[in-house]
Amino acid sequence: MTTTSPPARPIFDNGLSAVPVRELSPNGDYTPSAPYTLFELAACSPTIGAEIAGVDLSRPLADDVQAELHRALLEWKVLFFRNQHLTAEQHRDLAQRWGTPEVHPFLAKADGVPEVVRLTRGADSPAVENVWHSDASFETTPPMGSILRAVHVPDIGGDTLWSDMGAAYDGLTDDLRARIDGLSAVHDFTQTFGRQLPPDELARQQERFPAVAHPVVRTHPETGRKLLYVNRIFTAHIPGLSAEESNALLEFLYDQARHPEYQVRLRWRPGTIAFWDNRATQHYASADYYPHTRIMERVTILGDRPY
Repeated sequence: MTTTSPPARPIFDNGLSAVPVRELSPNGDYTPSAPYTLFELAACSPTIGAEIAGVDLSRPLADDVQAELHRALLEWKVLFFRNQHLTAEQHRDLAQRWGTPEVHPFLAKADGVPEVVRLTRGADSPAVENVWHSDASFETTPPMGSILRAVHVPDIGGDTLWSDMGAAYDGLTDDLRARIDGLSAVHDFTQTFGRQLPPDELARQQERFPAVAHPVVRTHPETGRKLLYVNRIFTAHIPGLSAEESNALLEFLYDQARHPEYQVRLRWRPGTIAFWDNRATQHYASADYYPHTRIMERVTILGDRPY
């Protein structure tokens, strides 16, 4: 019996846009893999971002609800919840359903709950998160996910954007994908957090978090998707390439997160929670609210080593 392969889907390049006009879903189908029956889900874009209604995150999650939320997280990469008024302890406990919450080595903590990072930005502490990045990629086993909660947000501004790194990888040309598959890049905290540390503390933290190489293209351990895994905050260089070639290639790959076709944007309100897959996304916090105050709390969940 002879079988024929389906025809390749066309990619239409209009000669002007940075992203060829094409289907963003890897299979051309945006419908969910299966219905969501335990809550309401409304997609925010073709491939990334979904708003969830009908779940109270301040209460312990039933196993079937947690399992369905996890399926939604894998499918939509970042989930948004409104009107969720959690304490720091409830926030930590929610993260524990997905794994072990990390005690971040550098960022300020919520009072009495070391797993909860408190990010206070305003006139005396301007925002620094307005760079596309993946949380703590400098670690040997970076976080699998992050849960961010709005405590106080400005009336206007302070949105967060996420970018789908699977769609970004798919958007590369065949030649470029072949070039970067198999490459590794070095990730290092010293070019960001390290700048603020005195020499003795820097040396101590470098022993704890030495520079580490991760694949430029990682494989998602649960979905099998290939994902771009370099970011401007923590990625330093690609071993084996000249400095000029490494910088040029990384700059091009960093910029893939900036295409709106790959993004979703969230307007925060008090009580809003975002839960994202740190393996599959990068994010960017807009710093357009200065000098107004924006206070957020975040828990990161330990992951495994990228491959």
